[in-house]
Amino acid sequence: MDTTTPPFELERSTARDQLTELLGQEAISALHIRSDVRGWLAVAACWLTIVALLLTALLAITRLGWWSLPVVLVCVMFTGGRILGLAILSHEASHRTLFNSPRLNDLIGDWLCAAPVYLDLKKYRQHHARHHVYTGTDKDVDLPLIQGFPTNSRSLMRKFFRDFSGQTGVKSLIGFALMNAGQIRWNVTGVVEWLPERPRHLSQQVLTFFVNSRRTLIFHALFFTVCWSAGVTELFFLWWAGYLFAYPFCIRVRSIAEHAVTERSEDMMKNTRTTRAGFISRALFAPYHVNFHIEHHCLVAVPFWQLPRLHQLVQQAGILPRPPGYWQVIKLASSAD
Repeated sequence: MDTTTPPFELERSTARDQLTELLGQEAISALHIRSDVRGWLAVAACWLTIVALLLTALLAITRLGWWSLPVVLVCVMFTGGRILGLAILSHEASHRTLFNSPRLNDLIGDWLCAAPVYLDLKKYRQHHARHHVYTGTDKDVDLPLIQGFPTNSRSLMRKFFRDFSGQTGVKSLIGFALMNAGQIRWNVTGVVEWLPERPRHLSQQVLTFFVNSRRTLIFHALFFTVCWSAGVTELFFLWWAGYLFAYPFCIRVRSIAEHAVTERSEDMMKNTRTTRAGFISRALFAPYHVNFHIEHHCLVAVPFWQLPRLHQLVQQAGILPRPPGYWQVIKLASSAD
């Protein structure tokens, strides 16, 4: 199977003009159409799937006792994939493409997508914009996510063990707490950079934490209250099992697929990867077509639901070869044995 990149260059500054010349202005304009209906459907589908998974796990526990463990593990795993889905919808909102309405985009993106997964839409938007501007260079703020690849299979398995054992999830929670307390610089890569001017007194730190974490705290307080009132408090803890034990694995594989073991170059055909995704991959690592990542980097204002069409067009134009699958990428990322 040919997964080599054809001799075609696309740099950020010229990508839109080049693609307009190849695909036509009409096609490019059509790809940039946004939809409030599509936004609502995506957010609703994500939450309905999460609720269905949590209820299935709870029903299995109630009916099967200890025999429910395989069902619960599967549900928690796929809940982690849907939590990644909320993070991807937050990413979509950061590009202002989740809804056609700017007000809905930020309101729903913040409260129903970002806040549940401990993200702040405004801060994430500022951070992520630098990733797009400097992708493939030493200034890329997301570089720590893919440094050290390719590694060997033992090292990769250790990383996955830290994810599944909750170590990565707990570390992430502590990091977000310190960021929101004004102690370290905000990022999503796990890098700790202490701020020179930060609150020194505990009371200031606590106040800063509550102010910056208010959406997440309000959301989860309401979530817990609803579960407790309905007599299904277990749903709240099953959510956190998905967040702490499955979501870190899902987001790690997603990050590896997008940029790991790519060239250090400003050419988006070389510094970014599009990955082929089947049903399981879409459920766990590639929600909302985030696997079409070269296409996303080339035209960042194209909504997620338009990316399959863009992928089809660039393949027909001979710009992209057949992309690798997730298993191929994992083997590449662990090929330093």
